[in-house]
Amino acid sequence: MSCWMPGCPALSMCRGLAALPITCLERAKDLKTRLGILLHKPELGHKTGGSSKLQLGSRRRDSSREVLEWRESFDQLLKSKSGVNAFHTFLKTEFSEENLDFWLACEDFKKTRSKTKLASKANRIFEEFVQNEAPREVNIDHETREITRKNLSGATSACFNEAQAKTRTLMEKDSYPRFLKSASYQDMSRQAASK
Repeated sequence: MSCWMPGCPALSMCRGLAALPITCLERAKDLKTRLGILLHKPELGHKTGGSSKLQLGSRRRDSSREVLEWRESFDQLLKSKSGVNAFHTFLKTEFSEENLDFWLACEDFKKTRSKTKLASKANRIFEEFVQNEAPREVNIDHETREITRKNLSGATSACFNEAQAKTRTLMEKDSYPRFLKSASYQDMSRQAASK
């Protein structure tokens, strides 16, 4: 059912949300985040796709020291495969994993050697993450979006560098501090410290 049809319940709901004070909307977003975290708690019976907070216990190769190093810097977190998995799981609870997915896609893109594959991968990444109203659009400014669009004409392994740097900074300044304060990371670090 289209939201543009007269009497559409979704359209009425959107109009109703627009009339709410901003504090109510912020509170609703906070509740949504908390519910997302609860859904990922194994003791509540929800199983995640292999990258849950209990990965530390289930995969012995993850060292306790590594988990504690994640709080030293965002780079330490990104260097760790299990750190990226834990961060990704956290971002899913906030419905904001597109920035990390874009960053990872760019890292993979940089490893591409074939010119033909480089161009097709660049277009796919741009369409999925960068272009206006992309399915998983990342939060970058118009200028960076246009620079990236122009870079596609002569796709090189560096064509997403500026957009990738902007999303990395956004994650480091915004999502990463929340991850470190999250219940899931606090649980992991307590487990790691006790070993």
